[in-house]
Amino acid sequence: MQKMLKLILTSRVYEAAVETPLDEAAGLSRELRNRVLLKREDLQPIFSFKLRGAYNKVAHLSAAEKARGVIAASAGNHAQGVAFAARRLELRATIVMPVTTPRIKVAAVEGYGAEVVLHGDNYSEAADHCSQLVKSTGMTFIHPFDDELVIAGQGTVADELLRQSAGRLDAVFVPVGGGGLIAGMGAYLKALRPEIRVIGVEPVDSDAMAQSLEKGRRVKLDSVGIFADGVAVREVGALTFDYCRRYVDEIIRVDVDELCSAIKSIYQATRSIVEPAGALGMAGLKKYVRERGVVGQTLVAVNSGANMNFERLRYVAERTVSGEKQEALFAVTIPELPGALKRFCTEVLGDRNITEFNYRLAGRDQAHIFVGISMRNEQERTTFAESLTTAGFANVDLTDNELAKTHVRYMVGGRSPEASRELLYRFWFPERPGALARFLDTMGASWNISLFHYRMQGGDFGRVLIGLEIPAGEEESFRSFLAALGYRYVDETANPAYRLFL
Repeated sequence: MQKMLKLILTSRVYEAAVETPLDEAAGLSRELRNRVLLKREDLQPIFSFKLRGAYNKVAHLSAAEKARGVIAASAGNHAQGVAFAARRLELRATIVMPVTTPRIKVAAVEGYGAEVVLHGDNYSEAADHCSQLVKSTGMTFIHPFDDELVIAGQGTVADELLRQSAGRLDAVFVPVGGGGLIAGMGAYLKALRPEIRVIGVEPVDSDAMAQSLEKGRRVKLDSVGIFADGVAVREVGALTFDYCRRYVDEIIRVDVDELCSAIKSIYQATRSIVEPAGALGMAGLKKYVRERGVVGQTLVAVNSGANMNFERLRYVAERTVSGEKQEALFAVTIPELPGALKRFCTEVLGDRNITEFNYRLAGRDQAHIFVGISMRNEQERTTFAESLTTAGFANVDLTDNELAKTHVRYMVGGRSPEASRELLYRFWFPERPGALARFLDTMGASWNISLFHYRMQGGDFGRVLIGLEIPAGEEESFRSFLAALGYRYVDETANPAYRLFL
């Protein structure tokens, strides 16, 4: 702790980074009945805290290390931090980024004068190629999180926090990816104000640190979610894990809907739009207050970054109402009889506000309706389900069903009687030309595609729904195809939303 404290206090971050404000979110404070403060790391020159650690590391390199130039692998903010630091210190820089990296991020790195090498479909493939370049070129590698000087640079955020708040804090909520930010902040806060709770926040599908702390060893995830791409790390660092094991009080997991709601809350408080990873702190803070019932405390959320793709805003807006528990989605079965739809609308829906209503004739006995209803709270959602059952309408609550929210609500159109032995899969395709062609080339002419749905959402990966007719006896060949393809996928064949509507 003492070594890290010294490294933080002697860091060189302010040669490039700025001291960011600690703003109070007055409206949110009233709503949550706690004093809510936002540490505005989205206001750094590269719109992310990553500048602190990257610059501190690069600035402390020896003359020989600087002369060889610097290299890093990153799909986002660390890339910009290293490129910015290299330009400020007049060094040569190479950044290896996945081919799927949005053009806006590539342009930002190139704008700082770094050479960009595009390789692979994801960070892991880019990092492997970066390692090969380090060996062949001799350039100095700058790790995104598992380095003492990087950790110390990020730890300066905590130093500012204590000065700006006079130390009167109850809990600090910190986004967690590889763990560099929370390791530095946790060490500093626990050294000076051990009573302040240090709480990390991770996506439910990228929770490498939470799982590692629970098991007492570093865990490598098989796959990671891609919505909060800034923290999509399969394995945390050895150093950062050790620091977190000693100085972090707990980790909170949040889902996509909660993240989208947090982005909206930050926008309403600051009129700034943060990226999904940048909203993790706020999402964790809101969940902490909601689940623990705390009142009258001073809570800080670190807004870690604002490098948001504009195209993603539509998706964020759509999912925000779910994250705020203001919309419930239901599949409702009604008899295919004259007057049945009218009875459903008048007796059950009544004067409720309808957000979605999808129906198409699928048979002569029953009809299935996909309906969205505005809700004030969770209890109202339960009450509505009970009213459906009481009225004799079979129903399935799809509010937390990812397939329903991402695909089915845009596809309701009835079943195909021609589709036989159909299997349904959700895929994450790299958002680049040729991704579908690779899928089809790998599959060959083996199986028939019976359903396909894609909708651009502005991320590094496209969410694709595919139905395939797999004849009896070819299941093993199909599993081999999935393994060879290398794309992340989820089998949705047993999902009730698929059974009812597609």
